[in-house]
Amino acid sequence: MFELLPDERLDYLLGQEGKIIQSPSVFSYSLDAALLARFAWVPIQQGRIADLCSGNGAIPLFLSYRTKGQITGLEIQPRLAEMARRSVTLNELNDRIEMIEGDVKEAGTRLGYGIYDAVTCNPPYFLANETSNQNQSEHYTIARHEVLCTLEDCIRGASDLLKQGGKAAFVHRPERLLDIVTLMRTYRLEPKRMQLIYPKAGKEANMLLIEGIKDAKPGLKVLPPFIVYEADNSYAAQMKELFDV
Repeated sequence: MFELLPDERLDYLLGQEGKIIQSPSVFSYSLDAALLARFAWVPIQQGRIADLCSGNGAIPLFLSYRTKGQITGLEIQPRLAEMARRSVTLNELNDRIEMIEGDVKEAGTRLGYGIYDAVTCNPPYFLANETSNQNQSEHYTIARHEVLCTLEDCIRGASDLLKQGGKAAFVHRPERLLDIVTLMRTYRLEPKRMQLIYPKAGKEANMLLIEGIKDAKPGLKVLPPFIVYEADNSYAAQMKELFDV
């Protein structure tokens, strides 16, 4: 019989029937994970996909609805990796998703160099010294701040995993755009698609989705702005269409 730990709960995946184990004691998935999983190109029938900084496994679970390929998640925090494994089992996806506990700085060594068709990554957003956004929980601090891995570690790790022509997709904050593009090009990931996410019309963008192809020629396509909420805090049309909510 399936059991939850005392501080855990079962939540639905946004717009899906699947469920995910979450806890207020550790970092739970949020909209950025769902948006990244829908933005990223993934091989539909066959292929190998890796998700870095997997947390409690939300992105691999979301991706399982879009692809029949094999998905491997890499997460450094033991508690989150263990929760992700149980969520995979709960959704009967052990034959398609493998969760591995490990460091993104060792992604190639742990998962394999140059063998993946697609990589996704929702990295920590804040620099290690950004104290204004520090969290009281060590789990939250690791998930949100670059204390155990940096943006460069994540982009290098994605490049190490990808085949030539493979695609890597990231979600981050718009103010890091120049850092992201510079590092992607440094590690042979040519930016090809980008989209800004706005909480409401007339507000500043608060999320950035960007995808690059390994060893591709230059040429960036900027997609139309994506609006999450209407003025009355109901989901905007784009959200309803994308997630059927």
